[in-house]
Amino acid sequence: MRALTWHGKNDVRVDSVDDPEILNPRDAIIKVTATAICGSDLHLYDGLIPTMKAGDILGHEFMGEVVEVGANSPLKKGARVVVPFTIACGSCYHCGKHQYSACDNGLPADNQDIAQTLYGQPMSGLFGYSHMTGGYSGGQAEYVRVPFSDVGPIVIPDGVEDEKVLFLSDILPTGWMAAENAQIEPGDIVAVWGCGPVGLFAVQSAFLMGADRVIAIDQFPHRLELAKKFGAEIINFEQSAVYEALMEMTGGIGPDAVIDAVGLEAHGLFVDNVLDAIKTTVFLGTDRAHSIRQAIIACRKGGRVSMPAVYGGFVDKFPLGAFMEKGLTLKTGQTHVQRYMPELLNSILAGTIDSTFLISHRMSLEDAPKGYKMFHDNQNEVTKVVLKPGSVPDSAIAAE
Repeated sequence: MRALTWHGKNDVRVDSVDDPEILNPRDAIIKVTATAICGSDLHLYDGLIPTMKAGDILGHEFMGEVVEVGANSPLKKGARVVVPFTIACGSCYHCGKHQYSACDNGLPADNQDIAQTLYGQPMSGLFGYSHMTGGYSGGQAEYVRVPFSDVGPIVIPDGVEDEKVLFLSDILPTGWMAAENAQIEPGDIVAVWGCGPVGLFAVQSAFLMGADRVIAIDQFPHRLELAKKFGAEIINFEQSAVYEALMEMTGGIGPDAVIDAVGLEAHGLFVDNVLDAIKTTVFLGTDRAHSIRQAIIACRKGGRVSMPAVYGGFVDKFPLGAFMEKGLTLKTGQTHVQRYMPELLNSILAGTIDSTFLISHRMSLEDAPKGYKMFHDNQNEVTKVVLKPGSVPDSAIAAE
């Protein structure tokens, strides 16, 4: 089959690789009909996530048709399913609490030591996201093996287009959980750092959860305009000082809740960010954490901090004093996707949630390397790239 593989920093290629096989009675094989490039995939593209190996198949946002099942899988051949990016067993202590991204059995035994060394305890497995998270082949491919298929995939009704439900795999539940972790109350003012896909879904979710005002912060005009469509007020941090603007917009109190949807590759010529960038260049640091620092400083006293953004390692210059003195609460973590999929699917089918507004480009799987470079280099116009295995690549169209 054809699949997108990682070969080093800024080097991804579509290669011919072996077809996946059933390895466990709970497995299923999915023929991928739609997959997407996630903002966190760019961390892999930039070589910032450890334990990647040449030839690893990327991709954790995908859906498709069931073509083969293990003896203990409840899925039926021919069913259309969306697959959560978190790989969870459904029966351990954490899965019993619906904390699927903390599953004890999602990682193969050979991979658990890596995560335990870095983070103290292993997390759930993730598709296409390094050997630290299981070394599982991802869904930017023609076919993919889905472990624990009796726990993860959700069956999609006939007649529903792929693009309406594809983002149930990751970014929609992630944005929703980000807003939920912010513990939004009616009348709240919520500030969201980052208007990428997760940030935009967090904006939409915050309004649906009762926020009175949502303030979206970014530097890309098109992304800010998308946030405005949901009613958000905006701050372009290249044109305004964020802290001062937020104080003015909130009467000097600060937002009730803040959401960091940026993560370890924060942009901007800020002193702390420049120092972080230097440290990452000379391997003295891993993350550029300007957005979470700024969010903590701006949040009102007694407020809530939600951090759906991906961070990979250790962060210095963290405003721990401000965090403690202001009495803030922080909630974070990889998304418990399985917990949210049924409710969000119903909201999509009812028309309550707009799930397709951020798609900017549709491409063949064969054009995936071009899609990665476009997304990496032009984050204003390129908001979301959806890949279609089996469709005709742009190069073939041009040749005609």
